[in-house]
Amino acid sequence: MPTDYFSDRENGPRPRTGETINQVVWNGIAALVQSLVADGSFGASFPDVCADGSDVVGTNANAWRSVLMTEHPGIEWPFRTDEVPSTLAILDLLEFTHGHIAKPIQGSYQGFFRHHHLSYDLEAGRTEFAQRVNRLFARNGLAYELGGDGKVLRLAPAVLRETLQTTTFQTGDGTLDAMLESARVKFVNPDSKVRREALEKLWDAWERIKTIESGNDKKAQVKTLLDKAAAEPNFRALVETEAVALTSVGNNFLIRHSETNRTQIGDDAHVDYLFHRLFSLIAMLLRTRAAST
Repeated sequence: MPTDYFSDRENGPRPRTGETINQVVWNGIAALVQSLVADGSFGASFPDVCADGSDVVGTNANAWRSVLMTEHPGIEWPFRTDEVPSTLAILDLLEFTHGHIAKPIQGSYQGFFRHHHLSYDLEAGRTEFAQRVNRLFARNGLAYELGGDGKVLRLAPAVLRETLQTTTFQTGDGTLDAMLESARVKFVNPDSKVRREALEKLWDAWERIKTIESGNDKKAQVKTLLDKAAAEPNFRALVETEAVALTSVGNNFLIRHSETNRTQIGDDAHVDYLFHRLFSLIAMLLRTRAAST
């Protein structure tokens, strides 16, 4: 199976910006999972045992269905392709599938019952499944990735993706580090509600960063932090303007406060924009602060 196609080589990969699984993609996922049930790939977790009681010969589809529908009531089995489940329900299905899949390996052939006895390679099954799912996501421009741990993550906007993946927080303030890490993890969650929680965590961290320098005077602490960010006067002024503007955003929009006179953030793209804007400032301030010590 090719890892890329002619159009990818000619035009480059499709931008991974979509966040809604449509009919076409759902049909592809349904077909993939159905084929895995049929070929016995879930036999390690839901074994169909040979009539002589000796070995696994495939997937017990009834047991598979019972557990699937108990844990994921938003998914019907057999799958319906005339209706598309919610995107979160489909992503849950993929995590469920990854958690129970293993690659079937044919062993001895049982002539009387006309089937092979099977053994299983857990890691190979999970790796191949993730590769197939991620190829499907990529080909359809979806901003999701099924990781080796079986968890689906949302791909952050490209301009922020590498920074989020490589940034570690070692400020010397354990509470601040935990707040920043929580914001980073929540921001790549597929659930938009959780991503909005990432904004709150990030703005809480921003308020704490303002007091990270020594002393008890918050204004003096902020000045020291910004002074470390830039010695050149024009850029120093730019950084201070941005810091003041983002503090105002946190106070006036429905991020850290719940008063009814706060402005609601209505679009997920706006969440991405605000997170990127503040995260970039925080990352720069922490880098320059570390370099100055």
